[in-house]
Amino acid sequence: MFVKTEVSALKLPQSPEEFVGSDNAAFCKAFEDPQLWATIPLLNYTPLHKLKDYSVVRFRGMIQDMLDPEIYLESYEVKKKEHSSGSGEIRMQPGKYRDCLLLGKDEEVNYHSETNVQGERRVLFVVSIPGINDWAKTYEENCNKRNVPEIITNGESSNRSIKRPVAEEEMDTECMDTEELTQCSSKGQTDTNKRQKVDQIASDGKTTPGSASSACLGADYLLNSPIPDRPSKACMVKVYSDFDSYIINTIVDVVGFLSVDPCLDGTNMDVDYDNVGELQAQNPPPSLIPRLHAIAVHVLPHANPLLDQRLGKWEADSASVISIQKDLRMLLTLCLFNDDLAADYLLSHLISTVYSRCELQSIGKFSLNICNLPKESVAEYTKQLYGILEQILPASHYLPMTLDTMNTAAFVPKKDYETNKLVSGLLQLAPHTHLVLDETRMQQGKLEANGVMGIQSIANLINNQQIKCNFQYYEIDYNVDIPVLILSEGRSMLPSDISLPLKTDTESVQLMTETLKAANHYLSQNSRLEQFRRYLTNAKTSDFTMNPGDTEMIQNDFVEMRKTNSVTSADDLHSLLVLSRLLAIARGKNVLDKESWELAKEMESKRRQRLSELPKSKLKTRQQ
Repeated sequence: MFVKTEVSALKLPQSPEEFVGSDNAAFCKAFEDPQLWATIPLLNYTPLHKLKDYSVVRFRGMIQDMLDPEIYLESYEVKKKEHSSGSGEIRMQPGKYRDCLLLGKDEEVNYHSETNVQGERRVLFVVSIPGINDWAKTYEENCNKRNVPEIITNGESSNRSIKRPVAEEEMDTECMDTEELTQCSSKGQTDTNKRQKVDQIASDGKTTPGSASSACLGADYLLNSPIPDRPSKACMVKVYSDFDSYIINTIVDVVGFLSVDPCLDGTNMDVDYDNVGELQAQNPPPSLIPRLHAIAVHVLPHANPLLDQRLGKWEADSASVISIQKDLRMLLTLCLFNDDLAADYLLSHLISTVYSRCELQSIGKFSLNICNLPKESVAEYTKQLYGILEQILPASHYLPMTLDTMNTAAFVPKKDYETNKLVSGLLQLAPHTHLVLDETRMQQGKLEANGVMGIQSIANLINNQQIKCNFQYYEIDYNVDIPVLILSEGRSMLPSDISLPLKTDTESVQLMTETLKAANHYLSQNSRLEQFRRYLTNAKTSDFTMNPGDTEMIQNDFVEMRKTNSVTSADDLHSLLVLSRLLAIARGKNVLDKESWELAKEMESKRRQRLSELPKSKLKTRQQ
């Protein structure tokens, strides 16, 4: 790791040319230090008018789409125009990390020079993490406040209210498009005009994509938020290396040069392009969706801003972990009508993750259906329970499965060939985003074709931890890691790894409203809340192994289980292994022990007993 004193002595690069210059190795080394990243303005929470064009900024988000590659001039020859002073002078200008070519007074590009070097870069469409909860956003925003620059006055502005370095004051720009290089000038276009452009797009709402007659595409369509009622911010990240290492739906933290020149707006481009919709979709207004030329990218294993694994893992001694686990288990027990078995299963679900994939199996997934919810409490209870969960999880989403939602919502991403854009769906979520499905909101009515496809997409997500992206003529499966919790009155019509009927009593049902109020008060007043948040994320990402001796113990137990109950299958063994692993991790252990294995067997025995006691009407699949 880079020494902090060396980082402080090296300032951030002031331009792409400085970064690719003689100090490039030192800059690259400096960006290995997470302490330096913490001083860079986070674009998610910094207004664009406070940032200079081509200043170094950060953006955190999920890769939602990958656009077509761009060919650009990595280095190009610049010469003085004929009949100008110094005519015939030639120099080489670097073009990396820029959208626009730099030209001095009376200079032009020699496009036919044999010394010109072309490069390729990939464009990632990155949206702020879908479903990130308010507490995580507030924490990130507070951390970023000290990095936000002072407001730049109009008198200091040049290109987007920005004062350029002295060396660039007399330079014009030429804008580089993906296919061709076209002249562009930002002179005469004020910030007021740009704001009006954004307002116009925002007021249009969603227009028909790809229609050549449409004036401009709507902001909602361009931003492409997976969860429409929780809109994301977006950024087009341009990467220059390791193209194959980027995968859709992963979380990235990017540092790069900000590019917000108005000439990048497709509605301002004077080019001969048949499909106006595609031109606008691939070149949205930079005031709405800025560009970021990546100089360093870090793939994040989770969305929790409290834990940066580059700074080292959160360390807590065994006694502290057990204490936190007991307090969290007690809180969940109270929120589940004093059902301690349900609390153990829910806690295991909250720390579950897909830790391995083998052929068609996603090992480690632990979808949970909590059923047998009391009818007298179900109207408000499900939403209130989710209110507790979203306070301790960094990213989650509550989806009421109403007839209207199922029949109208887009669940999986779909390719729009008119605009060459992958339009997002509700299930396109970042790793470890908890999806809570409220089946109690279903009403009588007809489930239309979109609703049936929605159910199938959710079932595929639960069974395989994959989503199918619809490319109209074919489908592509993308791996995901989205823990799914289903809340229902009867046993869910959706598949699940574990179905657990709640066990309630009259007193707990009557006091549930007050109990949930007390739980919220406990979380707001108690220092345990931040520890809960760290504990859950740390448990998800912790290492875990099995001793060879434990394998033999498990095999012998499984043989005995088959003798006792001949219907015991390999799937039952797999469920026990996953559950025992989660129970051990919950208690701060990184190796499976006999205690956790025995506890898992006991819990499964109790759960199966409850299922056998359910009335037949509650075991049937709900018919719609």
